[in-house]
Amino acid sequence: QVQVVESGGGLVQPGGSLRLSCVVSGSIFSISAMGWYRQVPGKERELVALFSRDGSIKYADDVKGRFTISRDRAWNTVSLQMNSLKPEDTAVYYCLGLYGSASFWGQGTQVTVSS
Repeated sequence: QVQVVESGGGLVQPGGSLRLSCVVSGSIFSISAMGWYRQVPGKERELVALFSRDGSIKYADDVKGRFTISRDRAWNTVSLQMNSLKPEDTAVYYCLGLYGSASFWGQGTQVTVSS
């Protein structure tokens, strides 16, 4: 049973920083990709940042230069350092563990950027 557990998030003022962390565990198979998505009410979940096994790293255009994704060598944990936060970054952030075509999501963590 794959488990995806997020931590971090919270309330921060514009221009501030937050760090999200996620642990993905429980599979005997190699993970294909891991990373972060976010969602606001009424909109689809969107990519924030993603590591893939082929070595590629994707960032959403509006977080490039502000957010940094990192992971451990064993592909068990993935983190998202978010700097220079803006009110439009407010969303529920979800961690993804992808095994082939099977997606496993965390429960989501709220990030609110407001003064």
